[in-house]
Amino acid sequence: MIKYTEDHEWLSIDGDIATVGITVHAQDALGDVVFVDLPEVGATLAQKDTAGVVESVKAAADVYMPVTGEVTEVNEALRADPALANSDPLGAGWFFKVRLADASQLDALMDEAAYKAFAG
Repeated sequence: MIKYTEDHEWLSIDGDIATVGITVHAQDALGDVVFVDLPEVGATLAQKDTAGVVESVKAAADVYMPVTGEVTEVNEALRADPALANSDPLGAGWFFKVRLADASQLDALMDEAAYKAFAG
């Protein structure tokens, strides 16, 4: 199952783990990504907390925690090659994984159709 936020993050849910990244729309708006700041593994963050930063040649943007939970893994390949956020934002360009604290928070997020309508 994939869900989307109004802040242009995507979540791919597998059991109680969500893989999080930025959407194609977000990376298009940012342009060439040159740096990412990822959260620390083991950090517990609340929904809407700032989890990281993505910087491009045009702008910097916060990456928000889409759901409350504990960061279980970060994408070191993305840290080494931030351009993965542009070339494969929904695959190899993922940012971090989080263990869901409250799966009911997913209910308020958008599905693909709703996100496409939102992002226009």
